[in-house]
Amino acid sequence: MAHGHLKESIEAQTGRSSALLIATLMGGLLVVISFVSRYVYEQPEVPDGFALAAALLLGVPLIVHAIKHLLEGHMHMDELVALAVLAAIVTGQYLEAGVIAFFMIIATLVETRTALGARAAITSLIKLTPERAHRLQADGSEEEVEAKRLSPGDIIRVRPGDNIAADGVVVSGESTVNQASITGESLPADKTLNEEVFGGTINLTGTLDIRVTKAGADTTLGHVQKLILDAERTRIPLMRLIDQYASWYTPTVLMLAAIVLFVTRADDGMNRAISMLVVACPCALVLATPTAMVASLSCAARLGVLVKNVVTLEGVRDLTAVVFDKTGTLTTGELAVTQLKPLPDVDPTEMLRLAASVEQASKHPTAQALVRVAREARLRLMPPENFEEVSGRGVAAKIDGHDVLVGRSSWLADRGVDIGMMKQDEYVEPEGLSVLCMAVDGRLQGWAGLEDRTRPEARAALDELRELGVRTLIMVTGDKWSVARRVATEMGCTDVHAEVLPDEKLALVSELKSKRHRVAVVGDGVNDAPALAAGDFGIAMGAAGSDVAINSASIALMNNDLQRLPFLVRLSRATTRVVWQNLLFGVSYIVVMMVFSAMGMLNPMMAAFLHMVASAVVILNSARLVRFGEHVEAAPILLSAERPVSDRPAPAPVPA
Repeated sequence: MAHGHLKESIEAQTGRSSALLIATLMGGLLVVISFVSRYVYEQPEVPDGFALAAALLLGVPLIVHAIKHLLEGHMHMDELVALAVLAAIVTGQYLEAGVIAFFMIIATLVETRTALGARAAITSLIKLTPERAHRLQADGSEEEVEAKRLSPGDIIRVRPGDNIAADGVVVSGESTVNQASITGESLPADKTLNEEVFGGTINLTGTLDIRVTKAGADTTLGHVQKLILDAERTRIPLMRLIDQYASWYTPTVLMLAAIVLFVTRADDGMNRAISMLVVACPCALVLATPTAMVASLSCAARLGVLVKNVVTLEGVRDLTAVVFDKTGTLTTGELAVTQLKPLPDVDPTEMLRLAASVEQASKHPTAQALVRVAREARLRLMPPENFEEVSGRGVAAKIDGHDVLVGRSSWLADRGVDIGMMKQDEYVEPEGLSVLCMAVDGRLQGWAGLEDRTRPEARAALDELRELGVRTLIMVTGDKWSVARRVATEMGCTDVHAEVLPDEKLALVSELKSKRHRVAVVGDGVNDAPALAAGDFGIAMGAAGSDVAINSASIALMNNDLQRLPFLVRLSRATTRVVWQNLLFGVSYIVVMMVFSAMGMLNPMMAAFLHMVASAVVILNSARLVRFGEHVEAAPILLSAERPVSDRPAPAPVPA
């Protein structure tokens, strides 16, 4: 399994840093003993002996590391520290050499642990997937197997409190599942027959039998792990810029230290030069960007937002236009019966019962919507006889000896049904609804109106985007204009395009980009894949469980909450602020401390200590981003409770 190799890699790196930590603590203990013994022994040999041992234990690895890089033809900024330690040892300042090496190694360990931050998050994700699973045999008995031996088609049994070992579909049982590790949603989801579950999530209440669809690295959790790793490896231009300047930075610092040493010619001239070398090592500057990015990636992943590239995370702050697909993005993607219009002498309950009885044999979304509302009303459905389905037009069957037709009005007319009543104002088909007409024994009974409902949080999310300065909000759909206008008006979109083909979506995105817009395209990641790829940022909604959605977009929302979009923009802007804060602090620290060192106001040991403190300040400042967006889960409730609809900004008019 891929994540098995990843786990071994993380453990190996963690083991190496742990060994270095033990050696550092031993060296630090020798430094302390040397310092204390100066007050115990009058002769300097004993304290100097402990100090030399500490300097060699701590300093030699730094010097060897620097020499190795120089022999390979690579110049890094940490050669400055190695040179400072070497200079202190050569001049007999063993205690200073030990203290410098101790604090520098501590700073390096902090940096290493921070660089492994994203991988540590992945380690915690790996632990979510159990190593063993209970697989059902053909005779119904259970066998305990390693999770990595599971394959699609296997049936596994998951009891309350167990983690689910693989992605799959429920074939038996009902339960509540905590999916926060995948979707970022805090509320558990109810799971029943034929519903999808994800590996690494926690079964809370009931026992589930699950048919495995994906196992190991192919699961949604496996994709999440890979995405976080790939994002952690990417580098924004600012990070590459720092690497480019490393080639001249080190010689410049050496030249300045040499000038100070030559000009001062004082007893503390060497100490000044050593201090300059120590403070010039730009750990705080190097850590400024990656620590902020790792914290942001972790924050986004916690809320079910997976960003494939840190360049994308950085760029979202400049978003100016968003193109939304309608179905499944601004709407739920599921049709619901919103109107029932029976003729005057027709019982609406009986009309719905007969229509649903016929439609239960169809897999069409309109049929499923009718059946769902009939079952919610606890109507007793009858099995259809002589069922016939005409694709795109309607269905026919015999129910309780009656010939029942359900479908478009034009199709009923073709089957000899008098639909004259449909021309009266009271019964005319309304715009914005999908209408199914019904007839029994050749006589029209009435019609049912269905619509794809908008997502409750969508309007609030679009309002937040407007407040953030994203003024161009466009909805595109292949649906008819009447439906598109209704949804766009309800959402407050600035423009709407209906009855469009995939290539027309691409043309729209290209046109926006030609006008210097930074364009995000939001869709379900399946039929929107070309448009997602064309935008500056492709954002796939509800990507959990969808390989196509995860692979086609630069950003994957593991749930369907559009509140994640304004959160992402805010996170990007907050990350940029933190990066610049870190960089400004890092540059200021180096300049000020170099001046203090050159003036003799800073000794080498204090310089090493302040160097470690500077690195810690940058890391702690970046760590604030990990808890960013804690309000997101409560945002929809707050918006509806504290902000009346009348207070929302008025949307721009939607073109007719």
